[in-house]
Amino acid sequence: MIIGIDLGTTNSLVAVWDNDASVLVPNALGQLLTPSVVGLDDQGRILVGQAARERLHTHPTMTTALFKRHMGSAHTVQLGPRSLRPEELSALVLRSLKEDVERAYGKPVNEAVISVPAYFSDAQRHATRIAGELAGLKVDKLINEPTAAALAYGLPQQNKETSFLVFDLGGGTFDVSILELFEGVMEVRASAGDNYLGGEDFDQLLAERFIQTQRGQPGFPEAQSIAQPLRREAERVRQALGNESWAEFVLLADGQQWKHVFTQDDVATLFAPLLERLRNPIERALRDARIRVNELDEVLLVGGTTRMPLVRKLAAGLFGRFPSIHVNPDEAVAHGAAIQAALKSRSAALEEVVLTDVCSYTLGIETAQFVGQIHEGGHYLPIIERNSTVPVSRVKTVCTVDESQERVLVKIYQGESRLVRDNIALGELEIPVPPNTGGVVDLDVRFTYDNNGILECQVSIPATGEQHALVIQNNPGVLSNDEIAERLQALAALKVHPRDQQINTLLVARLERLYQESLGDRREQIDHWASRFQQALATQDERIIRQTRHELNERIALLEKGSGH
Repeated sequence: MIIGIDLGTTNSLVAVWDNDASVLVPNALGQLLTPSVVGLDDQGRILVGQAARERLHTHPTMTTALFKRHMGSAHTVQLGPRSLRPEELSALVLRSLKEDVERAYGKPVNEAVISVPAYFSDAQRHATRIAGELAGLKVDKLINEPTAAALAYGLPQQNKETSFLVFDLGGGTFDVSILELFEGVMEVRASAGDNYLGGEDFDQLLAERFIQTQRGQPGFPEAQSIAQPLRREAERVRQALGNESWAEFVLLADGQQWKHVFTQDDVATLFAPLLERLRNPIERALRDARIRVNELDEVLLVGGTTRMPLVRKLAAGLFGRFPSIHVNPDEAVAHGAAIQAALKSRSAALEEVVLTDVCSYTLGIETAQFVGQIHEGGHYLPIIERNSTVPVSRVKTVCTVDESQERVLVKIYQGESRLVRDNIALGELEIPVPPNTGGVVDLDVRFTYDNNGILECQVSIPATGEQHALVIQNNPGVLSNDEIAERLQALAALKVHPRDQQINTLLVARLERLYQESLGDRREQIDHWASRFQQALATQDERIIRQTRHELNERIALLEKGSGH
């Protein structure tokens, strides 16, 4: 069974192809969205999802989020006594989603199609594959998030001929892709994006502005000590401003309360720099696709952050029309990943669908150029240009610098800058060259980039017929095969919080968070509820626990609604 997974910065989803349609699979709490948050409970067992998210504020040293932003790097997070890499944290989320499907369908899952931002680098893609492997999943295929969303949108109308742009603004990344659909073929024309622009950045700005409004107030705590409650409240305020003309930012800490009102005009000014950053990737994608805005038949908004009125207003202004919002922005990518999984398993219902994608970055090598009378190294020679349709193979001829040269070091890079120092190093290949007293030696450098995002560099010497090759799989900062085996063993030894207890653990964590955020009579009331639920748990009577849990969840909902939280 192959599943489709949207591994998001803020939330993740899983879908399967069932009865000729993609179906989202709920988690243990019955929810489709699983927060991409990992933590340890009080017994040192792994928590994933909503219960972990509730503990971000109450147990900040035992819980972590936003680790997708560090994929492809050697960054580590300390959770209690454990040091975990982004791949391992992502693997715990993937494993949780995998187990949700296995319990729902009663059959083992061993393969997945995972979505990634279109602008993810080679290292980030490789790290995502490793995360799948650590979760017990074979990941032969990654799909770009805008392409997945386009599949979910375009499948019902595959017999039409249309061109459309996918505007994908999620919790941590922004992608834009331009696609054409004709005669059952979905072709990606161009992709661009920003890996560090998403809803989290808007929330960070809100939190920073709130701190500015309160700075100098007696007793206001250090920003670092209130980072999680600030982030949570900023997210709530941003979402509230999606429906209201104003929202009150409220922070409770150290037995005191601080407030500030944000209006639509306030956030329009505050968010202006981030909204401006959305323009460049759009303009680049349009240029690369050689298509004008008025030639687009549809503009699709994908990703939860596109619910912001300011983002929709910007999109409408840029494209001269109201974007399409009939595709659920949170769910489209997961549906598309499941469709890609069905295509991979050759579902009869999808025989006529052909999908092509592009290489989002330029790939090339370092060369030297004559500057005056000397050779200056560090220059970038593109071999595969960005937005080339994959699979693709391109060759360029270079030569040695001088006739006495015995070896050549071919350094491989990814990026768009003129100088290699501003691009990302992927690997290098050192080869011997024959002595040539009559002049320099020519070398043909061929890059081949396949549908699975694997790059092969082949260097041949026409004068001798010699060939040397390197497959780029291990990037700096990405785990080696030996390290993967070691981490796999360590993850297997971790104890996971029991699935059937998650709904109770969530309520305990929620009550603990509310208690810490509250003051006075409200805090006393929440303390009473928490004690009452602990008494219900102590009875071990499922009927009493279920009844108490239902009643307390209703009371908490009324309490939060009444306070605007």
